[in-house]
Amino acid sequence: MKKKETLKTVFLVVFSFVMGGIIMFALLKWTPLVSEVLGSSGETLVTKNETQVYEKNSLAASVDKIYDAVAMVSAYQNDTLTSTGSAFVYKTDNDYGYLLTNYHVVNGATSVTVTMSDDKEAEATVLGGDEYLDLAVLRIDKSNVSLVANIGSSEDMNIGDTIFTVGTPMGEEYRGTVTSGILSGKDRMVSVSVSNSNSSDWVMRVLQFDASINPGNSGGPLLNANGEVIGICSLKLVDDEIEGMGFAIPIEYAMNHIESLEKGEEINWPVLGVSMINANDTTSLYREQITIDRNITEGVVVVQAERGSGAYDAGLTTGDVITAIDGQKVEDSAFLRYEIYQHQAGDTVEITLIRDGKEKTVKVTLGGSN
Repeated sequence: MKKKETLKTVFLVVFSFVMGGIIMFALLKWTPLVSEVLGSSGETLVTKNETQVYEKNSLAASVDKIYDAVAMVSAYQNDTLTSTGSAFVYKTDNDYGYLLTNYHVVNGATSVTVTMSDDKEAEATVLGGDEYLDLAVLRIDKSNVSLVANIGSSEDMNIGDTIFTVGTPMGEEYRGTVTSGILSGKDRMVSVSVSNSNSSDWVMRVLQFDASINPGNSGGPLLNANGEVIGICSLKLVDDEIEGMGFAIPIEYAMNHIESLEKGEEINWPVLGVSMINANDTTSLYREQITIDRNITEGVVVVQAERGSGAYDAGLTTGDVITAIDGQKVEDSAFLRYEIYQHQAGDTVEITLIRDGKEKTVKVTLGGSN
């Protein structure tokens, strides 16, 4: 009899323990606390009309960190609206707010206005910009600024990380549009045209992402899941036939040049000192009466070295085919500029070239564009 009572007691204890666990788990399952118990993360509290909704992985809190720092940019030529884009406030001082945008958004404008998230409209001064960087700095009165963006790091990002954008796709009607996705690629080498040319003038190292962007997003921020700016969206890098592939200038690249842009200084780009033609441009080579080995399909052909330049002093001459700079392959003139632009005026680089069918190397001291 005593044995049966003992077994009954043990059964009741085990049964109570199991049922208590089930009930506790069920209660936790329907409360925000479950995220802590189960080890999940990213749950954000959203409050609307005093009703609390718990949405896992919402970006709402991160959007709040940047939304009021983003503005629509309107560029005019003689009172005619010529383009719209996006910009974001990256700093303020005692008197002014400073915004970053794309150069191609404000290029050629006689006046520029920015419209903030609270509908305040302000006249903007273009302090400086650069066509190759595709960046420009705007300045507005500080009274129009209610929020400054937090600057993050693209270098800390991993492929597959969550990103989002805030901008003005397709004009004022869709001002303040938020889109999200993932970081699809880093260190993408994308050919870029400047001055509305039909050729690839140089190459940019950019971030690739899949968040939807459209004309008007140019100059807007690319952000990580914490709402920190990691890049500047640039529609200039997107072909009409491409879908789901956005590109952004890494924020580090922009900030490296920000002081010069704020001062309105021209970027002193390093120059090799040659006029050139791509090795595969047979029509231009024929027009210049330059003949190279037909088996050479990559590289840059020297048309003429400018007297007094580093290239001239190093002995580069008509018909030389430049194939590498400091051991980095040069596919065409766009890649040549990219490799040159990794240096400063006054630096010495090693040029690999083909002359009369033989490969040789020469050292060239780079000049400056200013």
